[in-house]
Amino acid sequence: MTTMADRRLARVALTWLTEPGTWSVHRLVDRLGPVATLDLLLDGGAPDRALRSTVAARSAGGDARAAAEQALARTERLGARVVTPEDDEWPARVANLRRLILPGAERRVDLETAPPLCFWVRGAWPLGQALDRSVAVVGARAATPYGTHVATELGYGLADRDWTVVSGGAFGIDSAAHRGALTAGGVTVAVLACGVDRPYPMGNAALFDRIADSGLLVSEWLPGADPLRPRFLIRNRVIAAGTLGTVLVEAAARSGATQTLNRAIGVGRPGMVVPGPVTSAMSVGAHELLREQPKARLVTGVAHVLEEVGRIGDDLAPPVRAPERLRDRLDDEAVQVLEALPRRKALGLDSVAARAGVDLRTAMRKLSMLEELAVVVRRDDGYALAPPTEKGGAPKAGS
Repeated sequence: MTTMADRRLARVALTWLTEPGTWSVHRLVDRLGPVATLDLLLDGGAPDRALRSTVAARSAGGDARAAAEQALARTERLGARVVTPEDDEWPARVANLRRLILPGAERRVDLETAPPLCFWVRGAWPLGQALDRSVAVVGARAATPYGTHVATELGYGLADRDWTVVSGGAFGIDSAAHRGALTAGGVTVAVLACGVDRPYPMGNAALFDRIADSGLLVSEWLPGADPLRPRFLIRNRVIAAGTLGTVLVEAAARSGATQTLNRAIGVGRPGMVVPGPVTSAMSVGAHELLREQPKARLVTGVAHVLEEVGRIGDDLAPPVRAPERLRDRLDDEAVQVLEALPRRKALGLDSVAARAGVDLRTAMRKLSMLEELAVVVRRDDGYALAPPTEKGGAPKAGS
């Protein structure tokens, strides 16, 4: 009979032996459980040659169980914790990675997209609760001032409406989104591609401390793990699946952020793109996604994002309208009469009716109404447009 502590240790050991996302390991854990899977792999019983080679190479560098025990002890010293699917705070939504479909996938990072075995977490919030109402905001590291402004506004606006803002902690768009959420006093989660004790990039060390204080730092890798390049792409599947939708703000032609958006769409989440200037190299990847990905949605602000991820009937973005003009409240005959008045002189009632193409009675009624609205004045020599300084101003009329 295995205990929860045994299963936790085994999951940590499996994470040390193999990279997160490995489907063959995930299927074994589903079928045998983590303890039996660890025993099988250490006995050389991996179901495929690639996995056997990986386990052998890692085992040559140390004992998996001893490495797991050291990792758990280090986790405790950090004030962090390991969260597994058996814990109440496990984010159930990441299980949707089982249905992730990436057409034409050939690279390992596009094929090995299994759900996580466990997470390392720094911060007081329960992980599942923090991600329950969350939106990812991702984009270019080399962000332009435009992109930084948009990401900050999105982070602030979402957090101000009690949504958790999730990103990857990188320079550029990620940092702007995190900072926007922190400024609003909201919750933000940074999903890292290294240990939760390894601030990367180093320039964001202070930002990570702020996130850990009021939000969460999350990783699939053991404390001390290096931020290797493939790990950023492996990490992106968690950002996509753990949130209710992903917003892309700026991306060059080749960008990991576009991969995150495609993963979000692949697991059935809204994938949203903020358009940018067509003259900017940082807009190329975003605009290509809008052209090539039928399910990608163009958004321009928080209201659009909430419409995509919010409950149907709630959080709908108001339709965009130009400011209402007095003319918009007039019926067709009143507009005709108003248009009949010249800009710089008065006309008698007969002339107004003739120019407007209406009968005298109608012209009189509409002129009285326009006079009450202070857009027309009556003079000794007839009717004229009210001066612009008067209430309502003089709308543009015919000459």
